[in-house]
Amino acid sequence: MLYRESGQYKTSYDADQAIFPIREDRIGIAIILAVAVFVIPWFSSDFLLSSIMIPFLILALATIGLNVLTGYAGQLSLGTGAFMGVGAYACYKLTTIFPDVNIVVHILLSGIFSAGIGIVFGLPSLRIKGLYLAVTTLAAQFFLEWCFIRIPWLYNYNASGAIEVPERRGFGDLIVTGPAASPITRYYIVLAIVIVLTLLVKNIVRGRIGRQWMMIRDMDIAAELIGVRPLWAKLSAFAVSSYLAGVSGAMFVFFYLGAAEPSAFAIALSFQILFMTILGGLGSLVGSFFGAAFIWALPIVLRTGLPAIGVNVGAEVVFHVAQMVVGALIILFLIVEPHGLARLWSLGKEKLRVWPFPYA
Repeated sequence: MLYRESGQYKTSYDADQAIFPIREDRIGIAIILAVAVFVIPWFSSDFLLSSIMIPFLILALATIGLNVLTGYAGQLSLGTGAFMGVGAYACYKLTTIFPDVNIVVHILLSGIFSAGIGIVFGLPSLRIKGLYLAVTTLAAQFFLEWCFIRIPWLYNYNASGAIEVPERRGFGDLIVTGPAASPITRYYIVLAIVIVLTLLVKNIVRGRIGRQWMMIRDMDIAAELIGVRPLWAKLSAFAVSSYLAGVSGAMFVFFYLGAAEPSAFAIALSFQILFMTILGGLGSLVGSFFGAAFIWALPIVLRTGLPAIGVNVGAEVVFHVAQMVVGALIILFLIVEPHGLARLWSLGKEKLRVWPFPYA
């Protein structure tokens, strides 16, 4: 009785096409948003906001970007970290050339540069797929990393070779970036961008473009026979995916790290986001948040939980234990439940629909 749409009749096309057609879903989303907007920022420490919530939201957006490409369009990519780097460096150059423009505008525009690079490296997907496409995107990862290191213009010829976030004000006289920016301000900006872009992606995957992606993923030859253009479908998936990665990369530096070297966007970041996508569930936006939350919070939970039960270990041991746990869970989910944590969430809601009666 807790979760059942019995008696909730749809009397219009708009009601039938709603993102959350069930009343309980709308109430649940409203509660989650209320907690994210009012409870977390005002009852959390600066450490929780700066070290957990802000990077979690940023990585969740990057995971959504990879999920668009891999989960919905079926195009495997190992270059998400590099596309995040393109967005970060593009935002850095934009703040240098146009210092008076609001930083949020720069962050949203930086994704366009990443989308353009993604389209270029997505062109091979028209001829190859699967493992060969993964190798192509891996080549993009290494090439873009080389550009971040070897092109001094990208980091304004800094002797350190790193990009340093300048102090910028916006929304009046509020400091939004730099060491003086408060965690609450940065959290609200990141939360707003993630909510808006997630809602936008949700509407895209429910529409004509999203259906084309899924048809290409399931059977590209059949999709082409019924009128889907593989060129448009695949490149649009690369563009949307790279745009989200670029925006998340810009926020990763400007609202979380504060400064970054090219190693911040190495292949390890690409694999981390890929693991978040697999563990959360391919083809699921909710799963992207689940996967990002689990993998990002696991080392922190181990670092605080193990000493609480009397097991004192170093930070490097915690890191390796977290990697082992994530690897074991990925193997387990690929064997037992390939759709990840999102499928477990879906099964839980299905059980609630018939509770307290037996589940068939």
